[in-house]
Amino acid sequence: MKSIYNYTLEELESYFLNIGEKKFKATQVFEWLYRKRVQSFDEMSNIKKDVIDRLKEDFELNTLELLEHKSDIDVHKFLFRLTDNEKIEAVLMNHDYGNSICVSTQVGCNMGCSFCESGRLKKIRNLETSEIVLQFLLVEKLLGIKITHVVIMGIGEPFDNYDNVMNFIDILNTGKGIDLGARHITLSTCGIVPKIKEFAEFGKQVNLAISLHAPNNTLRNKLMNINKAYPIEQVIDAIKEYINKTNRRVTFEYILLKGVNDTKECALELSKLLKGMNCYVNLIPYNETSHIEYKKSSQEDIMNFYDILKKNNIGVTIRREFGSKVNAACGQLRSKYEEVK
Repeated sequence: MKSIYNYTLEELESYFLNIGEKKFKATQVFEWLYRKRVQSFDEMSNIKKDVIDRLKEDFELNTLELLEHKSDIDVHKFLFRLTDNEKIEAVLMNHDYGNSICVSTQVGCNMGCSFCESGRLKKIRNLETSEIVLQFLLVEKLLGIKITHVVIMGIGEPFDNYDNVMNFIDILNTGKGIDLGARHITLSTCGIVPKIKEFAEFGKQVNLAISLHAPNNTLRNKLMNINKAYPIEQVIDAIKEYINKTNRRVTFEYILLKGVNDTKECALELSKLLKGMNCYVNLIPYNETSHIEYKKSSQEDIMNFYDILKKNNIGVTIRREFGSKVNAACGQLRSKYEEVK
């Protein structure tokens, strides 16, 4: 039986038309699911009993099982179990501008970035739309808060699960449902060029972030396997095309690794690479893990890198550090849980 959380409003409208009902019932169901957050179809009091019975036959109102919840200053880390016993993570971060959730899109990841804990455990499968949606719904319920921003950069490569992720964004953004503004949603990709081009046609003003992490192919090849398929020149060309089509500013994520990509030379090369683009760089202090040898750059090197970008007129921020005490880096909590087991 399929989860009803897999369905966009448009898909539910098609469902109701196919069973001989008016499509406005899809809007009613959406409001019960995402505004009133009902736990059963029987609670949908403005829908006829025969329609409720049909919904029970065709759909389930499923959930995720909470395995662990850890918290630190302004951060909560959740480990969920799926129905097939696989595990995924979500992270809630409290900012001065609101509450931001980072959701996973796959069980494991095949991108194989050398600095990333998620990539150590290879992709087992894509998450269904419902399994991404439920991360959002459950964290709101567990913490009793309203989530104001969504970041799609947890475990997995979103563009490797494109259709389900786009449906998730559609459900978030639908006015009769969660009604989260598209500009409050950020999708992060390691740089799958054909999907960047496809995403340019998506039609919603979702923020796009590119995990770059190096200013040249030689270094990026060592850090990110995806660069061997889509080298930096192709990624940059695709992003320029994306910017021209959408008129949206793009974020380049850059994790600073001590003695690897945090040098003055790297900063200057990155400045040259991004010169003139409608973009900014988000510098990320590395969250160290016991399984990977990379170390976090010193505060001095982080600030020197920042200053060089600034002096070269590249917009730049330094990401605030969250949750080093709760294994908040992607994949850390899942990895640790599996080791204990």
